Amino acid sequence: KRGKNCLAKKQGDPIIMTTIKQVFKQKGLLSKVIDGYSYRQQQAEMAEKIGEVISKKEILISEAGTGTGKTFAYLTPALLSGLKIIVSTGTKNLQEQLFHHDLPVIKKALKIGASVALLKGRANYLCTHRLNNAVNEGGFLNPYLAKQLQKVSSWAYKSRQGDIAELSTVSEDAEIWPYVTSTVENCLGTECPSYEDCFLVEARKKAQEADLVVVNHHLLCADFILKEEGFGELLPAADVFIIDEAHQIHDIASRFFGFDVTTRQFIQLIDDSDVEYHIASGDYPAFTEAKDDLEKAVKDFRLLFPLKSSRGSWSEIENNPKLKNGLEHLNDQLIAFEATLKELEGRSKGLESCFKRCIELREKLAQLQNKSSTDDKSEQNICWFETFQHSFRLTSTPLKVGKIFNYYMESREAAWIFTSATLAVNHNFDHFQQQLGIEKAEMVQWDSPFDYQNQALWFVPRGLPNPNDPAYNQAVSDLSIAIINASKGRAFLLFTSYRALNAAEDYLKDKIDYPLFVQGSMPKSELLAHFKKSGNGVLLGTTSFWEGVDVRGEALSCVIIDKLPFAAPNDPVLQARLDAMKKNGGNPFMDYQLPHATITLKQGAGRLIRDHHDRGVLTICDPRLLQKSYGHHVLASMPDFKRSRVLNDVLDFFA
Repeated sequence: KRGKNCLAKKQGDPIIMTTIKQVFKQKGLLSKVIDGYSYRQQQAEMAEKIGEVISKKEILISEAGTGTGKTFAYLTPALLSGLKIIVSTGTKNLQEQLFHHDLPVIKKALKIGASVALLKGRANYLCTHRLNNAVNEGGFLNPYLAKQLQKVSSWAYKSRQGDIAELSTVSEDAEIWPYVTSTVENCLGTECPSYEDCFLVEARKKAQEADLVVVNHHLLCADFILKEEGFGELLPAADVFIIDEAHQIHDIASRFFGFDVTTRQFIQLIDDSDVEYHIASGDYPAFTEAKDDLEKAVKDFRLLFPLKSSRGSWSEIENNPKLKNGLEHLNDQLIAFEATLKELEGRSKGLESCFKRCIELREKLAQLQNKSSTDDKSEQNICWFETFQHSFRLTSTPLKVGKIFNYYMESREAAWIFTSATLAVNHNFDHFQQQLGIEKAEMVQWDSPFDYQNQALWFVPRGLPNPNDPAYNQAVSDLSIAIINASKGRAFLLFTSYRALNAAEDYLKDKIDYPLFVQGSMPKSELLAHFKKSGNGVLLGTTSFWEGVDVRGEALSCVIIDKLPFAAPNDPVLQARLDAMKKNGGNPFMDYQLPHATITLKQGAGRLIRDHHDRGVLTICDPRLLQKSYGHHVLASMPDFKRSRVLNDVLDFFA
């Protein structure tokens, strides 16, 4: 299917490169729709290269430095091709930005009427059937949830798309949503009494019919592996897959190509079964007993672990008699609950669905206990656990995802474009290629158009102790105070651990005169909004603040990074992968740990300069950067900042 007014000659023909040049030149088509538009050679070159790759249905791995404008660089040839396009981004926020802002601009510039659709995962759409069940059997909800349910119910009658993001008065992570949205397990498919009015079905129909569909990596990977009864393919067959923020795809694929058994799955199964039981009959006392026994076994199993949140390898469960017996007891109660649901077979479609879910959950638990996989496309799996304050997660993760990912790529005759601001390590894409099992691809790196030599200073201080020294954290905080005072706030302090973040908060809160914003004190979006509004704030963050955060202008003029972001060595998945590399004669540090840390560091550093007019100082406190032999790999991977080791240069920069 071709987009209206498509400028390509016909489907499959090479994209007209002269048209691409007309789009990006100084007084070209984009300049007519973007105020202050300026030509960027890297952007134009990237668009032309993507056009070639699309025409030849090849694979491109590309790094486009911050400020290149890669979104327009790939949307232009994609829309000009007239082919069916899937664009996958890292997060829902990026999806929204691309669909609601970038696509309308480029369509207007090209004067193309191609149809576009935004498709999210099913948990983002209201399920009318589950909403009705919650309203009719809402006695199990506490007063707070009941109030949220009332808001959802009032909104549901007015909503045309059922996208939960529409309801601004209920946060997207509110407790009510699992009760009124569906999962793969609890969806009734075509047998649902509300199927004809299903928001998810309607969204997928629009996606099937659109010329270009915007999804996120979670949905893309779900489409690779899920076969959902009643829906067919999750995403339409496409001629071109564009994977933006591609540095995230490996970790997301690792999650989706494995499986979880979680507290939430148990509780949702119990709650849904209870609702369906009361709607259908409510006359089988053995059900209530089996339900209560299973719920108690779930809670008791969590209490066998330490109260503090933790994660560990499966061997810790196998070698601990209490945990092993607790897991076996949980399995026994699940089997008993399954038998009870079988006794109710035929009373309603809802109960039948719960029975099937129970079987699937028991089979997953059995796979974990047997440490085996029934998926013949998967390689060896890593089994591990994670606990939170009131819940647990038991997980099977593939040791490698490359073979699986490549299998799905080869099963689709399409062009593949992988792009990000951070894919290369020392101008080399080997790490990314090996992770995804991509053997043959074009690889291109475009530097940022920003003038880092004049816009920024990279400061690596002298005299700090090594990171394993007990005095290190305080030394970093003392240095940070001097820099923050020079920058008049306007700073991000990025940490590699919550422990270091919390220690810095305790030390800094009475020693700086600028507003302090700390990750975890409020939702991320609110924290950023308050930081920007303050104009002179200091934000302390870890993990999620290293990437995907865009603060332009003087509100952010300083980024301080405490340590090189090496992944925690006690992570069970990482440890298993490193052990496998050793057994195969590889070098785990150089082949995995260093590339991963370098890409993460590039993401953190990328928070500083977001615009041609931005100025600022990047401080990396870790002395290992210049002391260790591997430091030159990191240095060669970073943007071309002006560098200094003298604090007075930082003070002069801000002065």
